[in-house]
Amino acid sequence: MTERISDAEHAVMEVLWEESPLTAQEVAERVPAERGWSANTVKTLLGRLLAKNIIAHQEEGRRYLYRPLVVRGDYVAGESRKLMDRLFGGKLTPLVAHLAERDQLTDQDIAEIEALLRDLKQ
Repeated sequence: MTERISDAEHAVMEVLWEESPLTAQEVAERVPAERGWSANTVKTLLGRLLAKNIIAHQEEGRRYLYRPLVVRGDYVAGESRKLMDRLFGGKLTPLVAHLAERDQLTDQDIAEIEALLRDLKQ
């Protein structure tokens, strides 16, 4: 995926990654209510995602069904890599050190990282 998606577009993608294909109305009904978006807002965002080739649609009668073309895991991996490249010279250790120094890691986070490292060593 070459084009970035906005935070608003990401909210639509999360809906489609959860379940698809969906109509624009179904997407609008599943977007978190606190966003307060109308169906027209969702249709605009779907149009942007279509133009970026991040989703596809197929006609079903008088409506369109939308589905993602980008796998969520691939998107997350790409965004994670961009963040590490941009802020930490492409290295994971400075990112973890930054979070640890700012007390952003809970005991649970540390335990999960330790378990992950144990698994990676095996």
